[in-house]
Amino acid sequence: MNSLLQFLTQSFGPILQDQLFPVLREELGPMSNRHEQFVCTMAMLQLDGFVIVRHGRGRPGHDRASIARAFVAKAVFNVSTTRAILDRLHSDAVLRRLCGWETVAQIPDETVFSRAFAEFAQSEFPQRVHAALVQRTQSERLIGHILRDSTAIEAREKPQPKVRPAAPPPRRSHHKKSKKPKSPEQMTRLDRQCSGTMTLDQMLADLPRACDVGCKTNSKGSKSFWIGFKLHVDVADGQIPISCVLTSASLNDTQAAVPLSLLTAQRVTSLYDLMDAGYDADQIREQSVNSGHIPIIPRRKLGSEPAPVMDPHQRVRFRERTAVERVFSRLKDEFGGRFVRVRGWAKVMAHLMFGILALTVDQILCWSEPQKVEGSTVPT
Repeated sequence: MNSLLQFLTQSFGPILQDQLFPVLREELGPMSNRHEQFVCTMAMLQLDGFVIVRHGRGRPGHDRASIARAFVAKAVFNVSTTRAILDRLHSDAVLRRLCGWETVAQIPDETVFSRAFAEFAQSEFPQRVHAALVQRTQSERLIGHILRDSTAIEAREKPQPKVRPAAPPPRRSHHKKSKKPKSPEQMTRLDRQCSGTMTLDQMLADLPRACDVGCKTNSKGSKSFWIGFKLHVDVADGQIPISCVLTSASLNDTQAAVPLSLLTAQRVTSLYDLMDAGYDADQIREQSVNSGHIPIIPRRKLGSEPAPVMDPHQRVRFRERTAVERVFSRLKDEFGGRFVRVRGWAKVMAHLMFGILALTVDQILCWSEPQKVEGSTVPT
């Protein structure tokens, strides 16, 4: 952990400010704050190592690395559409050259961008880049709190009708009911996830991914509906996204909690799991304890009985959970999360993950900046 902070605060920043940025300004001209933010993002992500280079006969294809940089720039500059980022590349020579195109004639057509984006979505390119970024920067860090929540993602596509399976006719028995273990068909999705018979890949594949209608109740008790998906995110202290899962909008938050926690546990080491009352389930608490974590989840009110009150020390820690709401706000307001113009689970996930990449780098750099506290230098 100390080596990471030393690299970020003593090596990464000075190299950019004292060596790289002056050379870029001399070569490219004046750079805005967004251009510098884009350079920092590209330096941290190291995209080129994840781009598949194809060799063969015929005309050489367009450089996929440059197109991937353009999609990251689309998130950094908070551009709503691919057509808009293409117009920006045509008019902004600095951004165009940072992406890898020296002249306007070298910029591919919009159809090429569309095909490249479909390839990135199919291969889960931004998800792999994000996992590697978290592994490089957060694996040596002991994280105090993992903040888990979901947010609504509106999409421009027709919702799929929900198919309800036919319930089998009840069987009447004249004998005493024996406590036999339930079959997989009788178990709920949460029970199957906590039974120990499913792998993480099977849990993720079992989650619904079709676009449908979702409903959420806010803190004031009013309901809101939307058509699209639901993004489940685990956020570490410092508002750094660790893992993300995209599901159908109608999925209950409890059914994505277990695979999301296992995905996070593969990447980082943490102590506390903070979730709101929507995750109030004994199976989730038990799974968190079995993973070596301490769950802090407020219990909901049952009937006329009042909801149990958390201990004072738990209430203090639970205040940290609001940081995940700020992550959702930044993703939608500053990194293109509100402008979903693609269709299908894979493309929607890829679009959101490009924004998560830019947001993660920005939060890592903000978290690693030294701050003076009582005469000592500590990371924020």
